This record gives sequence, C-alpha cells and structure tokens, in this order.
Amino acid sequence: MARRTKIEAQLTRERLLDAAQGVFRQRGVTRTSLTEIATAAGVTRGAVYWHFKDKSALFRAMCDRATLPLDELFQRAGETAAAQPLATLRELCVGALQRLAVNARTQVVFEVIFHKTELVGELADIASSHRNERCQCLSQIESIIRRCAEVGELPPEIDAALAAQGLNALMVGIMHEWVLDPLAYDLAKAAPALIDAFLAGLAVRPPLRAPRAMPRVRAKITFA
Repeated sequence: MARRTKIEAQLTRERLLDAAQGVFRQRGVTRTSLTEIATAAGVTRGAVYWHFKDKSALFRAMCDRATLPLDELFQRAGETAAAQPLATLRELCVGALQRLAVNARTQVVFEVIFHKTELVGELADIASSHRNERCQCLSQIESIIRRCAEVGELPPEIDAALAAQGLNALMVGIMHEWVLDPLAYDLAKAAPALIDAFLAGLAVRPPLRAPRAMPRVRAKITFA
C-alpha cells in the first residue's frame, strides 16, 4: 500500500508539472495562479501545496524536469573534454540544440522561460538561480575552450572567456528565436552546421586575449 501511495503521489506531481507547462504557456507565469494549475491538473489546491511550497518552487521543478537531460550532457562533457575537447564541445552544443528540436516538453518549457516569464516578485529568486547556472555553464565552456588551445585544436592566443560568451550567445539566440517559430527550419538537421560555422570561426579568427600592459617606469627626476 505504501508503494502504491508513493507511485500515486509521483503521478500527481507529474500531472501538476504538465498542467503548469500548459497554463504558463497560455497565460504567462506571473498571471497564473496555483488554483488555475490545480484545476487544469484535476486536483485540489491543497494537493499543489503538498508537492510544492509555492509557485516559484513549482516553476523551478518544471524547468528542472525539462533541462535535466541537458545537465547530463554537461556532465558527460566534463568526463571527455580532457582527451577530445573540441569534439566534446561540438557534441555538447549540437546535442543541446537537437534535444530542443525533438522534445516537445523541452520546447514548451523553453518557450515559457524565454517568452512567458517575468522574473520579478515571487519569482525573483529564480532570476538569481538562473544567473548562477549561467555562470557555471560559461565556466565549463571556457574550460573546454582553454583545453582546446592547450592541445592545439584552437589558437593558443584565443580569449577563452570571450569565446565562451560568444558561443553561449549563439546557443541562447538560436533557442530563443526557434521556439517562436519551430517551422522556420529543421533545427535538428541544421544544428551541426550552425555550431561548425562558429567553431570554424574560432579556429581562423578567434577573439584574442588583450596584450598585457607594459609596466610603467617612472622617470627619475634629478636636480642639478
């Protein structure tokens, strides 16, 4: 009986997350109430609070469920980057775009994140969390790019931090625009070419580290 109750609780939680995706997409996160989500899920408002502290916790859980496979991509990238950094970076980026292209749940959640969310008020803590996650993502990409330079797959003078910012901007821009119009092009098919074009640019015309400023030598003043 205990096992059945646990399974039923998990099913209710999944129904709530599914309902949240749909209502958030339709009404926007800020304008959606927990009562509306409960109604869409066919449960009571009390059931919502049994699983989630507030709307912020529900929103976070919805995002985590959709992005967990992407987190696993990053974890695998960390395990293979030392030996094949450039191939790992390519696989990571192409995999993330193709995951978005073929997974309907991920598409809905990214549409909600990009276009239906105002991270203010009760969702302000989510904004801080997103910034931390972005910094971690950039740090990992920067480390892989730096490793590419160390093994000769990218120019040694490349500014790895700036290159990471550029690649992140490319990825976010593609995702941001594509979820608005998924019929514009076949993202799963185009993803390798989009990433290869950027990586080829890094190999030929990379952003360069600023040269270190020469130490200023103070003129010695003598008096006759």
